[in-house]
Amino acid sequence: MNIEDTDFCFEQIHIDVARNATDDFNLFHDPHKWLRIKNNPFGGPIVLGFQLESLIEKQIANYRQENNEQVIIDENKLRFSNYQFTFANAVKPGQKVNIEIKKSQFKVIADNAVLSNRISVKTDGKLALMGFKKESAKALFLADADFSNLGRLQGLDDRNYIPENGFFLKRKFMNTSNAKNFLCGSFFDQSLYFDELNDKAEFPEIFPCSLVSSALLEKALKNHHDFEKEPMVYTTHKITLDRVLLSKLKSNDALHILIKELPDEPDSYECYGLIHDNQILYRGIISLTSLQSILKQPNSRGGADTPY
Repeated sequence: MNIEDTDFCFEQIHIDVARNATDDFNLFHDPHKWLRIKNNPFGGPIVLGFQLESLIEKQIANYRQENNEQVIIDENKLRFSNYQFTFANAVKPGQKVNIEIKKSQFKVIADNAVLSNRISVKTDGKLALMGFKKESAKALFLADADFSNLGRLQGLDDRNYIPENGFFLKRKFMNTSNAKNFLCGSFFDQSLYFDELNDKAEFPEIFPCSLVSSALLEKALKNHHDFEKEPMVYTTHKITLDRVLLSKLKSNDALHILIKELPDEPDSYECYGLIHDNQILYRGIISLTSLQSILKQPNSRGGADTPY
């Protein structure tokens, strides 16, 4: 059984709202600067990868509600939300975007209960993104990470490396206005999360994760990366988010994003978002490749998003 939702159509205003809300200054999303990218095959700006994942978050939430699956999540204490996607093609303004969600599968694997859906995103009938959205009792990615002994990050310089462990630190502050705008850029009804008249303020899942792009950009900028001649594209996202900690997140809370390249995986980064005494809000592996290497491949279609 496949579930197909209605078509969505991103326009440049959606891209601008999302990139401004997340401080994503990558050239591929800019309506003017995309022209400065060497051998840019896309012919215009493209949608943010995290913006597509936010749309998936919305559609999965609808699916869970329609199929009464919150009962499964609550009964099995599935506190972790997992996004595992491979980017296959770019999404451009004016193209029709359709999300297909396959029927849920519930399994217990090695004492870890998992509710899983295979998902594909197509644009004008062509595959743009594919993978899984999973709810789990235990973290599926970087499960052994622990920063409880790292010490206070508030006093460290922003946009710098931590000498003790080699992580690049990017400090952000959770902002309800930015979250609202990001939701609007992803066809989300912001009132589902924010309602001042009823004292409601809940951050969605993908918004804090999306700030990883800003951190990657800042890291590249510090390393004097040439954004025009050597652009990089996302290939995969593997992200685990703790919904219990997300529910405790408040406006103006500090989010410390830590990034470090994996030693055995070039252009793959372990990424963490830490809050409240270094508790891990989210963790993930973000993998990249150069645009030029993709263009050299036969029948190349390009990536769906770029961090720099």
